[in-house]
Amino acid sequence: MYCVPRQSTITFYSSSDFRASTHLKKFYYFIEPLMTQLLIRCLSICALLLPALFFSACADGQHSAELRLSDNQELVSVAPPDAEDPDQDLTTELEALRRAGSWTTANTASQNKNLQPDTTCSDFPITINNQVQVYLDLFQNQQRKSFAVWLSRSGKYLPLMRKELKEAGLPEDLAYLSMIESGFNQKAYSKSDASGLWQFIPGTGSQYNLKTDKYLDERRDAEKSTKAAVSFLSNLYDEFGDWHLAVAAYNAGPGKISKGIERYNTKDFWSLAQYDYLAMETKRYVPKLIASIIIAKNPEQYGFTDIQVESPYAYETLEVGPGLTLDAIALISSCDRKTIDILNQELSTDKTPLNQSSYHIKIPVGSQKIASKNLPRLHRIVTTDYKSHTIAKGESLSQVCNHYDVNKTTLLKVNNLRDQKLAPGQRLRIPYQNIRYHLLPKGSEQTIAAATQDNLILHRIQKGESISQISRKYKVPAELIISWNNLIRNPKLQAGQQLSLYIDQKDKGSQPAAKADTIVASNSPKDDKVIILASQIKKFPKAVANTMVTASNTEPSDKPQHSWYKVQDGDTLWTIAKELKLSPLQIKQWNNLQSNTIHPGKRLKIKDV
Repeated sequence: MYCVPRQSTITFYSSSDFRASTHLKKFYYFIEPLMTQLLIRCLSICALLLPALFFSACADGQHSAELRLSDNQELVSVAPPDAEDPDQDLTTELEALRRAGSWTTANTASQNKNLQPDTTCSDFPITINNQVQVYLDLFQNQQRKSFAVWLSRSGKYLPLMRKELKEAGLPEDLAYLSMIESGFNQKAYSKSDASGLWQFIPGTGSQYNLKTDKYLDERRDAEKSTKAAVSFLSNLYDEFGDWHLAVAAYNAGPGKISKGIERYNTKDFWSLAQYDYLAMETKRYVPKLIASIIIAKNPEQYGFTDIQVESPYAYETLEVGPGLTLDAIALISSCDRKTIDILNQELSTDKTPLNQSSYHIKIPVGSQKIASKNLPRLHRIVTTDYKSHTIAKGESLSQVCNHYDVNKTTLLKVNNLRDQKLAPGQRLRIPYQNIRYHLLPKGSEQTIAAATQDNLILHRIQKGESISQISRKYKVPAELIISWNNLIRNPKLQAGQQLSLYIDQKDKGSQPAAKADTIVASNSPKDDKVIILASQIKKFPKAVANTMVTASNTEPSDKPQHSWYKVQDGDTLWTIAKELKLSPLQIKQWNNLQSNTIHPGKRLKIKDV
């Protein structure tokens, strides 16, 4: 037996245990260098592979992809739901291209003598070879449904795209590049973060002045993205002097093509494509475009008959303020919400951008006049609606309140409950705030004031009070308070200042009780008479001065100085303030206005500031 001391105790090992331990140590000392060498080799291999994988994934070009966002922004295929699986289409494409043989301008594929492609049908250079024949066959067979949808959508965008290309002196059939990029889908979105009709990635989009933020993605704006794509293609052609190479660079990036030309000493796309240098996505890009042009120029010849082509993209614009929802736009334009959504697909939210002082919203052709007249009459009210919640096993009232951000007292009161005990399967009414829009009636100021009277609360600002605090107090979005009162973003409030809140008071128990800082509205505001000298009229813009009434210079000079502005059709507080370089709040305070509503013919007092 061997005695081995360990700290304050003594442990005894047998001879066999000691010998086994010795053998294990010898084995460990033998195997350790081998494992270390193996690990080093594995790390070396990873170091060689990772950069290639990384740069391949981060190619600087425009990447078309097989996955897109549909109009409802769910990740789906560009093809319609009843079309073939896009992954299956990709597999079919790659297998067909593999069988097509080498990438040359020669055409050895078997052809239908009665269906010879017309090489003179386009202003884009047409080459007929094995790879082009592959796509001519795919579009007529396996991918027929997808291509039919693209042809249908083409009627909407081709006039716009051809016009921009023609003005830039580029081949008009480059418009079909959008067909193979996005399927003419404004909200197409790829795995590489490319978006829109022309599939701009964020970096390239920014380079060509396409804004992208949380409110707006101009890559999805049909007109702006087309102008950007035309500029990009023009620059690529200036660099390479060949349309096949320029189009390949649109996909892979100009740097990739330039390096390929230098490495293989060729300025011919088909020669470059023979090497393994270009990704298959870029290689198939050019023959796919050529085949698309050939069929799209003569669809009936290739069996695409009875295609219902969409109407050309057309719209009018209306200048509005920030935060106006698309529901409100639809209301004042007398059209449905879906139409507004389709026309304004560049918007990332359901409202106009909050980071812009104004925005030109797109509305249907012929609706600008009525929308301009309805805009001053647009009124928003916060209402309380209810949803239903079914209690799950073990669920408590506190959990329900936390989930819906409702206090216990309110929830108990709404559901006529005396205690907090809940039973599984029990249904609760959950109150929540909703914004409702309506147009105020036409007529006199008294009629309009009466229409808003029951919903108006005037809140007087206390010292140190902020918009967010008022928002929480009345459970109204802060941006809505800002919009109601025509304030700027992040306004500085002054103690004593009044804010107008339009809250449906049918359920007054859900709102805070009126205190000293809350005033019930009155529809009989005072109108102090203040006069300005006629010489002061020169300080106002000419267009505004024509509608002002001024006093003669015989009035006493110590009177407060002001002039009058007569409200015209289509005027709003926001447009008048913008013209006069004032704030809407100033005009409201000078005229004791209790809401943003003004009516044609009303005279507004404008002080000299």
